[in-house]
Amino acid sequence: MTRHRTGGVPTGSRRPLPRVALFVLTGLPLSLLGAAYVLLVLYIGGLLSLTLIGLPLLALGLRGARHLGRAHARLVRALLGEDLALPAPPPATTGAIAWVRGSLSDLTAWRGVLYLLLRLPVDLLAFVATLGLPAFGVWSLIWALADDQAAWVVAAAVLVALAAVALTPTAVRAAAGLHRRLARALLGPSASQLRVRTLERARSTALAEGDRDLRQVERDLHDGTQAQLVAIAMTLSLTADALADDVRETAGDVGETAGGAGETAGAVGETAGDKSLDRPRALVARARTQTDAAIAELRRLIDGISPAALDRGLLDALPHLTDRAGVPVTLAVDMPHRPGPAIERVAYFCAAELLTNIAKHSGATSATVDVRLVDEKLRITVHDNGIGGAALDKGSGLPGLRERLTAVDGTLTLDSPPTGTTTVVLEMPLHI
Repeated sequence: MTRHRTGGVPTGSRRPLPRVALFVLTGLPLSLLGAAYVLLVLYIGGLLSLTLIGLPLLALGLRGARHLGRAHARLVRALLGEDLALPAPPPATTGAIAWVRGSLSDLTAWRGVLYLLLRLPVDLLAFVATLGLPAFGVWSLIWALADDQAAWVVAAAVLVALAAVALTPTAVRAAAGLHRRLARALLGPSASQLRVRTLERARSTALAEGDRDLRQVERDLHDGTQAQLVAIAMTLSLTADALADDVRETAGDVGETAGGAGETAGAVGETAGDKSLDRPRALVARARTQTDAAIAELRRLIDGISPAALDRGLLDALPHLTDRAGVPVTLAVDMPHRPGPAIERVAYFCAAELLTNIAKHSGATSATVDVRLVDEKLRITVHDNGIGGAALDKGSGLPGLRERLTAVDGTLTLDSPPTGTTTVVLEMPLHI
């Protein structure tokens, strides 16, 4: 029978004892500092909560507790070998008030506060168990030898000392187990957060695969079907030329055969040849027209799947889009780096749909398109001076845009009063 050993870094209870002991022994001073920080933050924040600086100070303290919790999570991963998922970074906000509100409502920060408070009693228990057992064994042995006890008492003290030393590694690992459970409960993502992460990964994978499939379809249509249609069109052109040559050759043959009839016979032959080839030439011409129409439709379809203008990125594609709009458009772009390909495609089609709606329905004489990166998100603002009155529950244009944005975790905000002008703000992440 063959035994297979798996390699890799030991995790959990298989972690080397020195690392586990280092975590347990250094835990008490770290937990004392953490608990003192939390109590100080809560005390000062609560005391000054009725003033203008109270809530901002509390928010700042909570943000610090979040970072401390993340640092403790890294220690648990490094020394205890716990496969602990680090909490996600705080969501990006704009403005001081939004930052304070976001920090005060940050569940991860409050869980970090609770962890720093609960870790202190756990570290006290672990410290006593880890150092208390060997200390008790050594003290028992010293007591028995120093007081000149009976032999059986000394023997019992030796057994107690050996048992205490032997149980110390077990106590260390038991204390580490408590720390792992506490860290899993409070430092790792919650069940709902894990579910959200799983769904986000699944969505990102599905969108990325869909994007690759669309690109593959576009390449197949461009390099395969379109090339074949172009070849057919060229063949039809050659066929039409060959038919014309046949007409001229037939006319010449008739003229030579007629001999003395001369030009009259040649004219008769050419007329006869023309009539005999009228129907084939008409069919070839019709087939060529249909082929040209099919090529044009195929190119339109390919452009709808993956616009050629996007090959160089959204920055170069937007001017191509605004130049073809039905109204004068002022374009402003502040985009230091490119979003992901799927996001660029969504942004391009959303901007195209909005400009089409402006040209068809708004009655506007001008429009503006502003594209910029805000808080690591792509924001597109489209404004027109039309009649207004647009609504998200009318037609299929804006609801379709909202559905397209929802698929990439984006948002659509509409401001279109009946008194005139419409502003649409699109926001989406840079990558999925």
